[in-house]
Formats: sequence, structure tokens, C-alpha cells
Amino acid sequence: MQSLSQQREKFSNFRESVGRFFSKFPISANGYTILSLLFVFISFFFLINNLLLYTFIFFLIAGFLDTIDGCVARFKKEESKKGAYLDTIIDRYVEGIFLLGLLFLPFPKILLPSYVWIFLLFFGSLMTTYAKSAAKEKEVTENGQELKIGFIQRPERIILLCIGLLIGYFFSLKYFLWIIIFLAILTNLSAIQRIIYTFKNAR
Repeated sequence: MQSLSQQREKFSNFRESVGRFFSKFPISANGYTILSLLFVFISFFFLINNLLLYTFIFFLIAGFLDTIDGCVARFKKEESKKGAYLDTIIDRYVEGIFLLGLLFLPFPKILLPSYVWIFLLFFGSLMTTYAKSAAKEKEVTENGQELKIGFIQRPERIILLCIGLLIGYFFSLKYFLWIIIFLAILTNLSAIQRIIYTFKNAR
């Protein structure tokens, strides 16, 4: 089963339409990237005040802006290494700030305290990304290609966290925590999967 990141080709027409529309505004691709950071700070404010519906809205906007920046860069043919680097850095901040906000929610205990599951999700997210970047940096993959395998990657994490916010708002934080537990397990398994794949296919 392929992740959303591995199926980008199927969304090429949609990405082009998004890039064409948002390139009409006087905002650069990097500008959209930075805007995503602003919106995640707004969602963080609502999150620590346990206002999950508003958190959902602004976190969803932050996630969408992260899609827009790449679409605009491709449409305007402004793709650059600096832009890709900025996008990667902001992605980590967006996830980190949001996960920090989760620590303020009154989750129940499920096997372990909620902060342990949140930490494991944070750690797994970082290691999934680092396993890919380290393999490329150390040039152990063929032709320096990026690893694209993984049980779950960033787009899926963002989608599931948004779903969790809605479930937490309409039903119970307990069900939201189950989604966090699910993500904590899968992100760490994805990191391990990438590490094993790298060793098996190292040059």
C-alpha cells in the first residue's frame, strides 16, 4: 500500500490547478510556507485552551498552506534548494508546535500517560524524516535518491491528526488519544522500515 506522498503523480492536475490559482496572489511560494507557521501558532493558542474545533480549522489551513507552497513553486517554476530546505524546516516546526499543544489537553491514561504517547509520536515523526535525510546525506542510497517508503508519512499524519481533533470535539478525547497511539506506533515502525531498507540496499 502506497502512501499519499508516493501517489503524487495521481494528483498532478489538482496540484497544477492549486498552483495556478494561488500564484495569482502577491505571495511567493516561500511566503505560503511561512504563513503555515503563523497558522499553526494560532491553532496552538486554541489547542492549549481546549478549543478543538478552532484548532482543527487553523491546523487544517496550516496543512493546506504546506501543500500550496510546493504547487505555487512548481507552477511559477521557482523551485529551489533553498525553498525545499525552508519547507522541510517549517514542516518540523509545524508538527512540533502542534504536538506540544497536545500536552495541554486532559487526555485519559491508556496503558501509558498521554505525554508518553505524544513524545513517541514526536520522536517517530522526527526519525521518519531523519532516516530519509541521513541516508541521502551519507550517500548510502543509490544515486543519492530519497527514501519514499514508509507505512505512514507526513500527509497522512496531518490528516489523521485533523480527524482526531474532530473526534475529540464531537465525541471524546479518549478516541483522539487512540489515534495518537496509532500514529505513535506507525511513525516509529516507518522509521525502522526505512532504516532496514537502507541497510539492505546500501551501496
